[in-house]
Amino acid sequence: MANPSLLILAGDGIGPEVMAEVKKIIAWMGEKRGVQFDVSEDLVGGCAYDKHGTPLHDDTMAKAQEVDAVLLGAVGGPKYDKLDFSVKPERGLLRLRKEMDLYSNLRPAQCFDALADFSSLKKEVVAGLDIMIIRELTSGVYFGEPRGIFTEGNERVGINTQRYTESEIARVARSAFELARKRNNKVCSMEKANVMESGILWREVVQEIHDKEYPDVELSQGPCS
Repeated sequence: MANPSLLILAGDGIGPEVMAEVKKIIAWMGEKRGVQFDVSEDLVGGCAYDKHGTPLHDDTMAKAQEVDAVLLGAVGGPKYDKLDFSVKPERGLLRLRKEMDLYSNLRPAQCFDALADFSSLKKEVVAGLDIMIIRELTSGVYFGEPRGIFTEGNERVGINTQRYTESEIARVARSAFELARKRNNKVCSMEKANVMESGILWREVVQEIHDKEYPDVELSQGPCS
């Protein structure tokens, strides 16, 4: 059986520093646990722009589609602030998200008891915290069209479009409900249904998915303030 394949994209700034530690863990797993990985490395973000004139080369994108997992560090930095928007380091990150269809972003938030006193929040508020935040990652305002800076009359206007389809909402909702079944069986869905039509659709679709497929999961919904 072939070893799992990993592509490391360390990126910029703190990215290479973080990935240096990740590589130590990969090596330890091979030496101490007999778990071997086939590891390759490439560029993304500002360092990719420095070499190729683009924040993500087509060859790198192809590699990312072929491996079992991609480990991404960080992208961007002050050096690249004046680049044209189309080639800013972050465009490489967004391309990876979109073309790999990484629609469900999992962000665990956990407070260990030994660290509760060091939080900027009161200990009684943060102690025991253990939640999973799930963020939709390939639609919405980051990818909606039309977008850009246009001239209207005698001034410029910047436009970004908040756009979700039913299927895009449904699949990330299913991710949340499936994870909830493995945790405390509760989902809290947050949107802007109080002021945005896209939020109304979000709420309706999440409720429909819950009622049809996950009635055993406790669902609460509310607008983000």
